[in-house]
Amino acid sequence: MKDVITKEHVFEHPIGKVWDAISKAEEISTWFIKADFKAEKGYRYTFSATEEQGCTQITGEVKSADPYTLIYTWIVQNTDTETTVKWDLKEVPEGTKLYLEHSGISKYPGDSAVSFFTSFDKGWDNCIKELHSYISKKVHAG
Repeated sequence: MKDVITKEHVFEHPIGKVWDAISKAEEISTWFIKADFKAEKGYRYTFSATEEQGCTQITGEVKSADPYTLIYTWIVQNTDTETTVKWDLKEVPEGTKLYLEHSGISKYPGDSAVSFFTSFDKGWDNCIKELHSYISKKVHAG
């Protein structure tokens, strides 16, 4: 089974705008789900979704928050499986290239690993779409 989900997307926006959108709680809460989050190593965060959003809660710890690279663990409520999410941003001529990696999914027990992989893969596609929409609106709003 594949263990790593990777996504790439180029935003036609400055790297600082993209970084703020993925690292600040108030911005994450706008385009993703309600977040108690700080991009500080060791911070224990909580993402709280509604039932309509398809899951309930995700927790974890920020492992690294260097300029334009953010790494944190990811634990879905009612599981004890810890996976890792990494966001890496690079300046490119078109704006900012985002590289997302979600790894460790094969650690989920049995067939649930396949279900989680499928769910996360679709979920990250939707997240990047929402992030793109959010940043576009934010940049045009000033």
